[in-house]
Amino acid sequence: MTEPTIDIRVWRGTDQGHFESHRIPARENQTVLDAVTEVQRSHAPDLAYRFACRVGVCGSCAMTVNGRPRWTCRTHVKRVADAGVITVEPLRNLPRIRDLVCDMSDFFEKWGRVGTFEGTESRDARPARIDASSRERRAADAAVQCINCAVCYAACDVVSWDPSYLGPAALNRAWTLANDARAANAKTVRREALGAGGCGSCHSHGACMAACPVGLSPTRSIAGLKRQSLLDLLGGG
Repeated sequence: MTEPTIDIRVWRGTDQGHFESHRIPARENQTVLDAVTEVQRSHAPDLAYRFACRVGVCGSCAMTVNGRPRWTCRTHVKRVADAGVITVEPLRNLPRIRDLVCDMSDFFEKWGRVGTFEGTESRDARPARIDASSRERRAADAAVQCINCAVCYAACDVVSWDPSYLGPAALNRAWTLANDARAANAKTVRREALGAGGCGSCHSHGACMAACPVGLSPTRSIAGLKRQSLLDLLGGG
C-alpha cells in the first residue's frame, strides 16, 4: 500500500528567491510546522525558519500558508492543503532575511513607539487598585492578549502601501494603554497614535481582525483610539 504524501512548496532565498517543492509523508494530526520541520530534517537541512513553543503560545512560527498569514503550529495540514499541495512563504510586509525568516525590527520599533508604559506610581508604592468592571478596564482587557506574532501586520493592506503606518498591533497596544488607569502617559500615547502613520491611516478593512490567531480586534481598538482622540481635540487636551 502506497503511503499518502503531500507536496509542500517552501520559499527559498530572499526577495529574489524561488519556491522549492518537496514531497513528504502525510501524517495524522500533522501541522504545517510539522511539515516544514520534516522538510528541514529530511530534504533541506539549510532551510531557515523560526519556532519555539510549538503550542500556540509564542507566535514565532508565523508564516504565510497558501497566501494567508497563520501560526503554523496551530494550522493542520488537512485543513489547508489544496489538492494535496501547501505553499509556505515568509510573512508579508516584513523584510526577508532568508527562506521563511523575516526581520521583525520595524514591527517592534513601531510597537515600542506607542507601546511604552509609564506608571502613575513609584516602584515602592502599593499596586494600584483597578476596577475590573469599569468600561475602560473592559476595553483594555479585550485587547491585552496580543503576543506580537505580527500576523495582523502581515495581513494589513495599509502597511503594504504605506510603510510609515504603525500597524494593527502597535495601535492595539496603544488602545490598551489609553484605557489603563495605571498609565501616566495615556494622553501622550493617544497623540502619538493619532500622528503621522497612526490610526487615521487605517481603512477599517478588518483583515487584521480576521487573521488574528487569538481572536483580537485591532480594528475595534483603532476605532476606539479615533473616538478618544476626537474627544481630546474637542476638550482641548
